[in-house]
Amino acid sequence: MVTIVGAGLGGLVLARVLHVHGIPATVYEAEPSPAARTQGGLLDIHPWNGQPALEAAGLLEGFRALVLPGRESYRILDRDATVWLDLPDDGTGERPEVPRGDLRRLLLDSLPEGTVRWGHKVVAVRPLGAGRHEVVFADGSTVATGLLVGADGAWSRVRPLLSGATPAYAGVATVETFLLDSDTRHPAAAALVGDGSLMALAPGRGILAHRENAGTLHVYGQLLEPEGWLAGIDFADREAAARRIAGEFAGWAPELTALITHGDTPLVPRPIYALPADHHWQRAPGVTLLGDAAHLAPPNGEGANVAMLDGAELGRAIAAHPGDAEAALAEYEHGLFPRAAAAAAEGTDYQLMFASDAPHGVIARWTGQRLSDSPPETAARPASSLATGTRNGEQDT
Repeated sequence: MVTIVGAGLGGLVLARVLHVHGIPATVYEAEPSPAARTQGGLLDIHPWNGQPALEAAGLLEGFRALVLPGRESYRILDRDATVWLDLPDDGTGERPEVPRGDLRRLLLDSLPEGTVRWGHKVVAVRPLGAGRHEVVFADGSTVATGLLVGADGAWSRVRPLLSGATPAYAGVATVETFLLDSDTRHPAAAALVGDGSLMALAPGRGILAHRENAGTLHVYGQLLEPEGWLAGIDFADREAAARRIAGEFAGWAPELTALITHGDTPLVPRPIYALPADHHWQRAPGVTLLGDAAHLAPPNGEGANVAMLDGAELGRAIAAHPGDAEAALAEYEHGLFPRAAAAAAEGTDYQLMFASDAPHGVIARWTGQRLSDSPPETAARPASSLATGTRNGEQDT
């Protein structure tokens, strides 16, 4: 029996791949039920990690049924709401977008009933010797296991068995809100964001948004600020918090700051933390990590994808070495460490979002073209044109 701590995407892919190979597993999750909280926004599932992981889980067709058309389009704007880059989703993209919650439900529904034990918050993990460990839950109950996998995220309770590393603040203070039923209630914001994603960038600042289901716009404000800066804001006072954050974008186009001030849900602070990019550990009997527990990084589009591939690779390694957990874990970690380091290297895109030449550096990285500080008419247009069907200064016909 494999014991998995954490019912995120990585842990669930592991449980599913083990089930496909006839290997029993139990997943212990702190949340009381699958519906206990909103499961994040959209995920772009990559053909080099996330999609192969779902294929290993036998769920590729189920995943394709969840894809939201049009969501691979994106726009990059500056602080004046001038559109520097506007790429539509023409159906040829390789990174389709799906709602994280729907993907999690697909995985949960693919597992035998009782595989996930809800309401089991881990408070301690103790080695018992000979590769066995005891997991202690908040209610005082315990379970002993010969193969323990920490899939329990940034603040993993399992990680200390292998590593003394703890997440460090990555320098980015983030707040999150939602605009609901935007096509009806917030039509200007809906037109601004379009069918996919919007990134409005300036040095040290960014407003990001993407369209989810039913006209919901998921909005983030991000600022380069010291650790603890968010703690100085009273988020219990919804309107005051929104004004405070919007004030950090003074001089920005009002249609951009409205994405924050017109939110239909309270702002939620989400400071960004990360583990060292080269985080690794010495092999220890009977235990390993996957996903954010192993390689927490700033958001760069790779996190959930790499976590799922971790789960798939670990599941396959266990299946390939029946009765030899140590061989399986050694094989898995041999691939894990370079894979995680390569994914962390993709964080340079995230850093460019806040660089002194934002948004130009991001556009140069993604398109290979360097734009001048004074955009030509064919390269940029005011955001007001987004609601009138124009593209790159020309009338659509």
